[in-house]
Amino acid sequence: MPWHQSLRIARYLMVQKLRRRSKFPLIVELEPLFACNLSCPGCGKIQHPASVLKQRMPVEQAVAAIEECGAPMVSIAGGEPLMHPDIDTMVNEFVRRKKYVFLCTNAALLRRKIDKLDLKPSRYFAFAIHVDGLRERHDAAVDKEGVFDEVIEAIAELKKRGFRVTTNTTVFNTDTPQTLTEVLDFLNDEIEVDQMMVSPAYAYEKAPDQEHFLGVQETRELFRKAFSGGNRKRWRLNHSPLFLDFLEGKVDFECTAWGVPSYSLFGWQKPCYLMSDGYARTYAELVETTDWDAYGRGRDPRCANCMAHCGYEPTAVLATLGSLKESLRAARGL
Repeated sequence: MPWHQSLRIARYLMVQKLRRRSKFPLIVELEPLFACNLSCPGCGKIQHPASVLKQRMPVEQAVAAIEECGAPMVSIAGGEPLMHPDIDTMVNEFVRRKKYVFLCTNAALLRRKIDKLDLKPSRYFAFAIHVDGLRERHDAAVDKEGVFDEVIEAIAELKKRGFRVTTNTTVFNTDTPQTLTEVLDFLNDEIEVDQMMVSPAYAYEKAPDQEHFLGVQETRELFRKAFSGGNRKRWRLNHSPLFLDFLEGKVDFECTAWGVPSYSLFGWQKPCYLMSDGYARTYAELVETTDWDAYGRGRDPRCANCMAHCGYEPTAVLATLGSLKESLRAARGL
């Protein structure tokens, strides 16, 4: 993470600690629409009636939600946010407020849309592009041939225009240490994206494909092998060292779902981005009315194999802040 962003987040966390707030958002998963131009078999976010898929969140509503909760970062997802007619206005409103914005996209529409969007490079803005493997694996993950090549062309175009480009790679049980290493080597060394994120896939209840999600032990073994040989230190991974330790099984954490809450057309989703047990009107209501102790491994069977970054990265960040040793380690990128 760039130094200015790291310092800003550290300051934000210290303020929360001084105010003795026990629960607060680190980054909001904002879903201003559920519609998508792809039908990925491992995704459970587009299984809504046509009447819902046609809806688009007004910019004012999105801004009000982020202002109300006070999060310093926003991840705009969906669905496919490039299908939202006012996505550039939404991004610019957050940037104007000095929120760090990640626009999550499958990039299939990006080159056709980019000249129509009022978006400019900014230290507060980055594209977050999904790349779930090299050509064959990625196209299988999105269930459409040719998407990988389009994604790589889109990344090259964004870099030429001066935008910060990050990637997000979701890992399934069809992946191996070799396939994960190959795609991260490609993104890090050949495409030279700014940062990369990795996360085990979550078994969405409504996902068409229910056979290819990783268990905890499988996840740990896969990442332990993929991170060996100096890869973990060499790759530009946009994660805290403790979260990477967690993926390898060196440490274990409780889920901190309230740290990465999800706000969508329906409101604040209980308890997290991955599960839907109702909705709250405000972030304060989400925090106060959700039975957080009912979730997590050993409490809710839906959480049994979850190791997704949206639940465990905030735990790792808080653990880092609470330790001088870990803070120094994070500063050195170890």
